[in-house]
Amino acid sequence: MTQHTISKTTSSFAALGRLLRYARGYRRQIIAAATCSVINKLFDIAPEILIGIAIDVVVNQEESFVASLGFESAREQILILAVLTFFIWAGESLFEYLYQILWRNLAQRLQSDLRQDAYEHAQKLDMSFFEARSSGQLVATMNDDVNQLERFLDGGANAMIQVLVTVVAVGAVFFVLSPVIALLAFTPIPLIIWGAFYFQRKAGPLYADVREKVGDLSSRLSNNLGGIATIKSFTAEQREAERLKASSEAYVEANRKAIRISSAFIPVIRMAILAGFLATFIVGGMQALSGALNVGAYGVLVFLTQRLLWPLTGLAEVIDLFERAMASTRRILDLLAEPVQVRDDPGNHLPGPVRGEVTFDGVSFRYPASGAGIDGISLAVPAGNTLALVGATGSGKSTLIKLLLRFYDPDAGRILIDGQPIHEVSLRSLREAIGLVSQDVYLFDGTIRENLAYGRPAASDQQIIDAARTAEAWSFIEALPQGLDTQVGERGVRLSGGQRQRLSLARALLKDPPILVLDEATSAVDNETEAAIQRSLRRIGHNRTVIMIAHRLSTIVDADTIAVIENGKVVQQGSHEQLLERDGPYAAQWRVQTGQAW
Repeated sequence: MTQHTISKTTSSFAALGRLLRYARGYRRQIIAAATCSVINKLFDIAPEILIGIAIDVVVNQEESFVASLGFESAREQILILAVLTFFIWAGESLFEYLYQILWRNLAQRLQSDLRQDAYEHAQKLDMSFFEARSSGQLVATMNDDVNQLERFLDGGANAMIQVLVTVVAVGAVFFVLSPVIALLAFTPIPLIIWGAFYFQRKAGPLYADVREKVGDLSSRLSNNLGGIATIKSFTAEQREAERLKASSEAYVEANRKAIRISSAFIPVIRMAILAGFLATFIVGGMQALSGALNVGAYGVLVFLTQRLLWPLTGLAEVIDLFERAMASTRRILDLLAEPVQVRDDPGNHLPGPVRGEVTFDGVSFRYPASGAGIDGISLAVPAGNTLALVGATGSGKSTLIKLLLRFYDPDAGRILIDGQPIHEVSLRSLREAIGLVSQDVYLFDGTIRENLAYGRPAASDQQIIDAARTAEAWSFIEALPQGLDTQVGERGVRLSGGQRQRLSLARALLKDPPILVLDEATSAVDNETEAAIQRSLRRIGHNRTVIMIAHRLSTIVDADTIAVIENGKVVQQGSHEQLLERDGPYAAQWRVQTGQAW
């Protein structure tokens, strides 16, 4: 187990307290479910008392306990006990039905809310959170961990309550009938409770490790299935199978350690139960033989001893469920407690209509993990103009785009749209004003129509077709057998790279944003697709602010302003002709790309 895991492993009861605080909106349902569990258990232990009373009736007849209540005939007494037995069993069945309905519905409702809240909170977190965690770990938290908690609420919570009720109710009967035997019967309980807490302390960190290993395994599966083409192309199937086996074996080993601890509980507790039962059996029997204890009362005590002690063996399974659930609860609630770095002001909208003037005013930013970033960048893009950003990989171009979209907030400086600082407006209104076409196109598993209309779900088919035509995507869409209803597959795997890029551009155009951002949108396409996208850009650039990141300088020669960024700073800016005349970094790169450097 890593030091990080150990530092995050807190008391399971503290995790339970956190869960109860989260579920305070379900207080009535929890109280109702717990009440039904208590009543059901009280009905459940009543038949053992009735058996003892029945023995008393058979042995003592007119001098029995029931006779003292006014039922003198032994036959009347038996009939009364039969009626009571019927109502007790009916009551037990009714409240078992009720607590199962209440607990299970509560489990379903709570797990749904936890998953939804965790997902919605995750969407608010800045990109550094996702860059530091694997998607497999997050999926395991939102799915498997939530399901683990659901399993505990389905049965474990009721079991814990009923064990407590059994100890209190049966204990009360014992002390009424025979305080001496009660003390003897209760002697093993401290050992059982101590054993439960001992195993709980031992099992807690082990189950936290199990949850970590589940996340690692999910991450490995997710990564491998997502990169199956790469695995095949490098003939790495066997190597990846071995790596998956290693992750799976680590999960098995973590579970083995936890199972070893939890499995030792029942044998130890069983011997403690035997000691309590023998004490009741022998001492109570001797008292009954000597006449110090009523025969019926002795029967009650013998039957209730097992009722008192045997359910405590279920603590092993309950603790197992509890520890797994609390380990999962910690992970879920830790995710919900992750601080949101990029704060939103949903009530303050970007003033409209948005013209699209973009200003970077002394903007600085550093990534905490790598230390890379930008320093004091100032750029102004008038509304309707095109700004091109060029520079080596890692120079800071994409960082500017991430800051513009507020995936991060700058360490210093401001970014303004139409003179309005973007940190003072809602994220929704900001991002609605910007259309992003990135190098890494992400298409959702669905139809072409669903993907194109993603930013504008109410768009008509004609609007979708118009956007596809503008992006020069309609010709290939129209040629497909199912047209707009063609399934693209996960991440658009059924389409070519150029087709995916054109769909990405069409999706951004259908949104009709006043600011269009192209992050190396033509770097991974062929010459024909690049030419098609260039024609599209010349059409859509009118009356729209365009910010482009490009490695191919031929794609940005018509830009109003070109900014050259090196090591996080703007070292040159101007038009294509002006930068060529200055014979600086841009001109040198132009000569290399056009074959003039030789």
